[in-house]
Amino acid sequence: MSIAAIARGIGRHGRRAPKILGVLQQRTLKSISRAVGVGLHSGQRVELTLRPAPVDTGIVFRRVDLPEPVDIRMTAEAVTDTRLASTVSTGGAKVQTVEHLMSACAGLGIDNLYIDITADEVPILDGSASSFVFLLQSAGIELQKAPRRFIRVTRKVEVREGEGANEKWASLEPYHGYKLSFEIDFDHRVVNSTGQRVEFDLGTDSYSRDIARARTFGFTKEVEYMRSKGLALGGGLDNAIVMDDTKVLNAGGLRYDDEFVKHKILDAMGDLYIIGRPLLAAYTAFRSGHALNNRLLRELLANSDAYEVVTFEDEKRAPRGFGEVARAW
Repeated sequence: MSIAAIARGIGRHGRRAPKILGVLQQRTLKSISRAVGVGLHSGQRVELTLRPAPVDTGIVFRRVDLPEPVDIRMTAEAVTDTRLASTVSTGGAKVQTVEHLMSACAGLGIDNLYIDITADEVPILDGSASSFVFLLQSAGIELQKAPRRFIRVTRKVEVREGEGANEKWASLEPYHGYKLSFEIDFDHRVVNSTGQRVEFDLGTDSYSRDIARARTFGFTKEVEYMRSKGLALGGGLDNAIVMDDTKVLNAGGLRYDDEFVKHKILDAMGDLYIIGRPLLAAYTAFRSGHALNNRLLRELLANSDAYEVVTFEDEKRAPRGFGEVARAW
């Protein structure tokens, strides 16, 4: 099955419908939700509108600011730049920094969604996924008359990069559910004083409580360099954790004792959901980032014996964490 086929599913149905007895169903929004903010790197003002979408649409960004609106459907192949964020594009149209919003969609189980956007970067809002969780939950989540389609990993797939102190890797293995384990390795006294490894299981943990509030982070010396290159123009203490050589500069400190590594889990969930379907797998990573996460998706899809597309006609046979519509808090 091609990447495009996985992303689009089979057939299209334009009407939302009530619960189908026993079937684990696709989900979209009940109503429209909007936000206004600035792009982390561009500093541009951007308006975001989240709209319901029909069955088997997937997640679609729509650049409505262009002379002719352009749709960018989420697939692994849509990722065209992974420097500092995940950027998706088609033709000459692109959308940067999609990972936090995609993470919220993954955490809440949103299958079908139109995202209208008036610039080339998703607003950073508070630097985490919690604002997107709020927007999605405010719109309400609606069941649709079609089964959810999952990509189930059937054998281990792994990608590696670098050696020794520069080594990083990520893998997907078979698992009846969705579990992520991440370890970071930063040579910084503040990060070293916090937890640098975390595991999150969608079946037993709460995405909204345990992961969504973790903010992106950076160091003052890096921020100064990036701004000299025209990046991080919208970043600040209100939408990122910022550290100098010895301390966190944000007045409120950290939201979690292990907020740094939890943000890496948040990013990974968003990067992986770009595949276009929820995964049934155990993801394990060491110092991975946007580029390696996308390489992992492409490696998985390049090996047809490593995955299969499945549905659950009997909801009771689905893994824990997928059967109920998630609540925000």
